[in-house]
Amino acid sequence: MSAVSPVLVYDGDCAFCTVAAQAGQRHITGGGPVVWRPWQFCELSTPLEERAQREILLLHPDGRRVWGGVDAVAVLLLNSPHRYWWPLGSLLRRPVARGFGGAVYRWTARNRYRLPGGTPACQLHSD
Repeated sequence: MSAVSPVLVYDGDCAFCTVAAQAGQRHITGGGPVVWRPWQFCELSTPLEERAQREILLLHPDGRRVWGGVDAVAVLLLNSPHRYWWPLGSLLRRPVARGFGGAVYRWTARNRYRLPGGTPACQLHSD
């Protein structure tokens, strides 16, 4: 997938993920240069598609860099046009906060079907 803007890839079949993506688009990037797209409508390699089913992905426009999960969130926050997000993005790049943020992200991903807007279709299945 080539683009001139970063692309944030999320699970479009999950209502919780879709609502979270819409909130992020509105409040973090302010409709700015990031393209928000469900993975189901992206032409991703098999490994990236498998990752996108478990975590959000932020794809760099040159296609050589991919951030996932809490790292994608941190990069979004650091590059937000709203300066008040920058400290949180910077904090999430530090080892202790990154570990804690990653644990919270993984818990949220595993339990997204239980969260507001979640449905049984949002549940992650182990292979």
